[in-house]
Amino acid sequence: MGNELNYKRWLDTSECPEIIMQLTYMTAAEKKEAFYKELEFGTGGLRGLMGAGTNRMNVHTVDKATQGLCDYLKCQEKTVSVAIGYDSRINSEEFARSAAEVIAGNGAKVFLFTELMPTPVLSYAVRALGCDAGIVITASHNPAEYNGYKVYGSDGCQITLQVAETIQGCINHTDIFDDVKKQAFGYALKEGSVSFISESLLEKYLDQVEACLIHPEVIKTTDLKVIYTPLNGTGNKPVRELLRRAGLKNLTLVPEQEKPDGLFTTCPKPNPEEASAFQAAISLADKITADLLIATDPDCDRVGIAVKHGLQYELLSGNETGCLLLNYILSQKKAKNMLPDNPVVIKTIVTSAMANLIAKEYGARVIDTLTGFKYIGEQIGILEQKKEINNYVFGFEESYGYLPEVFVRDKDAISASMMICEMAAFYRTNRSTLLDELEKLYDKHGFWKHELLSFSFEGAAGMKMIDNIMRKFREGSFSDYEGYTVIKTDDYLYSTTTADGGILLLPKSDVLVFTLDKNCEIVIRPSGTEPNLKCYLTVMSSANASSLRMLESLKADVTQKIQYARM
Repeated sequence: MGNELNYKRWLDTSECPEIIMQLTYMTAAEKKEAFYKELEFGTGGLRGLMGAGTNRMNVHTVDKATQGLCDYLKCQEKTVSVAIGYDSRINSEEFARSAAEVIAGNGAKVFLFTELMPTPVLSYAVRALGCDAGIVITASHNPAEYNGYKVYGSDGCQITLQVAETIQGCINHTDIFDDVKKQAFGYALKEGSVSFISESLLEKYLDQVEACLIHPEVIKTTDLKVIYTPLNGTGNKPVRELLRRAGLKNLTLVPEQEKPDGLFTTCPKPNPEEASAFQAAISLADKITADLLIATDPDCDRVGIAVKHGLQYELLSGNETGCLLLNYILSQKKAKNMLPDNPVVIKTIVTSAMANLIAKEYGARVIDTLTGFKYIGEQIGILEQKKEINNYVFGFEESYGYLPEVFVRDKDAISASMMICEMAAFYRTNRSTLLDELEKLYDKHGFWKHELLSFSFEGAAGMKMIDNIMRKFREGSFSDYEGYTVIKTDDYLYSTTTADGGILLLPKSDVLVFTLDKNCEIVIRPSGTEPNLKCYLTVMSSANASSLRMLESLKADVTQKIQYARM
């Protein structure tokens, strides 16, 4: 169906007043962007700008995706149940209830949270309630105009590529208006098709997280001062409660970012990877001195930190925080004879190789996965199948995602926040700081420096541009980078090899890895959730200053090549 015909059908058929109003006042350019394609359903589900149209997040696209999910689940030939959570974004609760109506309309059982809830708690709920799937309405750390729809399997992990493709097939065979079955929310509640999840589930989750403390007494016995911001998202209640249980006495919240706010008024980019997300916390820290600043993103699966350094606060990267946590967990579990005989660490291919060196020091095996925490969760499931689940020690990715436990199968900023506080408190009792410990790691393993370059390409033209840039890099248009020679290229759309020439068995993915001499590396891939091209840069030398110089020169060179490849 052409764009104009599709537009007219929506205008004639939709019963949503907000969508009708948006359609009525659309310009020709807006119609093109809204209807030139459908939102693609991948391993991360749906994510896009909110608004009317097939290429937008709205109640109709949510309903169609949910009908496709139901059609997929019906193939299991058993009574199906689905857990649903949602974050603080605009329309999140509405989308969650609409999805519940579709699931109920298809004869399945829905467990719905009574209030906004972090993504990791939804992952936990799927397993705890014995559900066949889970849905969380969130766009994670994207700006306010975005929303999304993530699907989890019965194992609590984000769905695999194969499952996503099967669901996409079901969605493709679903007419957005004629094929969606719905049961009114009030009626579904009365009939028992929809029931609310008890608060006791969150309590059980927090009990299990609290049990992950390695030194349960250390936070209680120190005067660690922490400022926390949930960035107007879902972390406020569970993170505060967990830190209270852990014994943290000096916790201050950033007041203007405490309550849910889908507009993210004081943090337009509610992403702890962005320095701007810490602006309000640092302003508060200038008035109330703190040792540690913690920020979690709106669905509370990512966490970033800043630590006091003289009169300033220094933001740590996801790699730095992850390596600190890894070293702390391995060293302290070993000290307390809690480390398993064959410890396993799981990380993504774009996460710092310093983690491999830290793991080796403690005899831990590292499993490298493709980018995306779903692949870490998948590997935890494989360990479980092999009855090796007790060997798992820690998993993390450079994009501020950490998981110190196995009862959740996605990155978890709640448990990570607790472990970060324990780690800071422990080192404080030993007259050390996180920056001191990071310096020790660099002295021992080399000054690994990393930077993520993200290039935005919006709309239909942007997608073609990203494809064109990837094609040029894939075809070998560039043979060297700022004087560094390419010694190996891995294309994850095809086969890849390990350092010793073995085959690296990973799923196909649009990822290019250029291994350079002098311990440098470039990874290039399109984002799976945003209209961005991402470039991950790695350098390493024996001195901090030289590593920084290497990183800056490589950054300039790669940026120039991206600009050239756009032409």
